[in-house]
Amino acid sequence: MEGFLLRHPAVAQVAVIGVPDAGMGQVGKAFVVRHGPVTEAELIGWARDRMAGFKVPRSVEFREELPLSATGKVMKDHLL
Repeated sequence: MEGFLLRHPAVAQVAVIGVPDAGMGQVGKAFVVRHGPVTEAELIGWARDRMAGFKVPRSVEFREELPLSATGKVMKDHLL
């Protein structure tokens, strides 16, 4: 899912984690560093047109940067 979202021209970095959802148990939430102008609705709509429904993130949070480890991997446990 992350690799696919990186194909959007306005996405510089992305990490997706599962967050609790009353109806589905858990859904995807994307944390995005923008490379250009894009809104949450635009990015979700873009993904919905190109991905299987269960893979589309239900929400997007834009950040200036993502927390990285010393090896350059996103520290997903620091996102919430």
